[in-house]
Order: sequence, then C-alpha cells, then structure tokens
Amino acid sequence: MKAKFLVPLLLFVILAVFLAVGLSRDPQEIPSPLIGKPAPAFEVPQLADPKKTFSPESMKGQTWVLNVWASWCAACRDEHPVLVELGKMQVAPIIGLDYKDKREAAMTMLALQGDPYLLSAFDSNGRVGIDYGVYGVPETYVIDKTGVIRFKHIGPITMAVLNQKILPLLSQLK
Repeated sequence: MKAKFLVPLLLFVILAVFLAVGLSRDPQEIPSPLIGKPAPAFEVPQLADPKKTFSPESMKGQTWVLNVWASWCAACRDEHPVLVELGKMQVAPIIGLDYKDKREAAMTMLALQGDPYLLSAFDSNGRVGIDYGVYGVPETYVIDKTGVIRFKHIGPITMAVLNQKILPLLSQLK
C-alpha cells in the first residue's frame, strides 16, 4: 500500500526539482553550441556601401563584438544607447549585422540614434543569422582574436550586462 503512494510522490519530487532548476536560470543565457567554436564564415555587403563587403576573416587578430540588430526591432532601439556607450569606450570594434531589414530604414535609424558600429554588414535574407543560431534580435557575440566565439547574449544588452559580463571578458581577451 505504501509503494502505491511512494511512486507518485517520487515523481512529484523529481518534477519539482526540474521546475525549480528551470525557474532559477536566466532566460537571457541560453547555452549556445557555438561558444568555444570558430565563428561561422560569411561575406555580405556592408549596409552603408553595398559595393563593399564584410567578412569575419577581416577581423582576425582583433577581439571584437558582433551585434545582430534591425530597425524594426523595439528591443534593439532600447539597447542602442548602451551600444553607443560601448562604442565611445573604444575597448573593441563593434560590427553590426543588420538582420532581415530594409537598408533605408536601417540607415535612418543609425543617422537618428547614433552609429556605434565600425561598420554594419547587411544580412537581408537572414542566412548569416541562421548560421549564428540567431533566435531573434538583438543578439550579441564576443569573438576573440583567433575568430572563436567566447560569449553570446540573447536580448538587449543593459548597462549591467555590459559592466558585469562583456567589459570584463573583453579586458581578459586583450
């Protein structure tokens, strides 16, 4: 008779533990299989000058930040002042990846809100985003001198994330 109640109780305890672990995690920190692996290669036109292209290969030897954004993204607009601050610090080049956007709208946004990027690459069809495992914009990656992804942040970067995670990592990687 006791065994009849023991099995459901045990199942309940196991489910409660899984729920507690799940609720204690930060939803912004979804593990990425790309951490510790080379950044996917690509070559796409630049946003400002479609005759020029950008490839991560051109950043080898530098630690840099890749920020995936779009003008239609409300969270990207919230994050933008933090990126402008990071750009002013000049601790690492910031490359924008304008994701599934209209070139004119993206250029207007940067003109109105400031342009923190060394340059923005234009991923009009989202193929680069697919290679990077982009769930949605904004997403930010820190890529080291050898081209390996060391950090991924999903969602808007806040000053807390910048000060507690990104800046210490950039300092460590220099």
